[in-house]
Amino acid sequence: MIARSEWTSTDPNPDGYTAHSQSGHAIRLDASAERLEGPSPMEVVLMALCACTSVDVVSILQKKRQPLASLTVRAEAVQRETPPRSFKTIKLIYTVRTEGTTPFSRKAVEDAVALSKEKYCSVSSMLEKSVKIEFVIDFAGLEPLP
Repeated sequence: MIARSEWTSTDPNPDGYTAHSQSGHAIRLDASAERLEGPSPMEVVLMALCACTSVDVVSILQKKRQPLASLTVRAEAVQRETPPRSFKTIKLIYTVRTEGTTPFSRKAVEDAVALSKEKYCSVSSMLEKSVKIEFVIDFAGLEPLP
């Protein structure tokens, strides 16, 4: 896997960077406090964590034939006060919504989140070496089956 980040002195935003992936995609990063052109690099790390675990959980729940209508994974992180401003804690909140009124199996959802954390999510695996990650499941007001 190959990635690169580019900065130029001619860029109108002195804090702007463009990151490129091997697959040909680009994302604009903005290291300024205002973040007008894009997320900060640390925000991208959190976004990657949310996306990585989302892919796992959706795939697992679909294989378990759970009535999944949507999944939102939100990350709340606390950074250190001094450089390097790495994360001290990360809390992931998984909000699962069911199709109609058909409830989920609580065990199926908990197992999917655990499998993502313990086996499949590469981003989580890397981050957990240096930061505590807490996982919370929100069933969006619908009580799941056992």
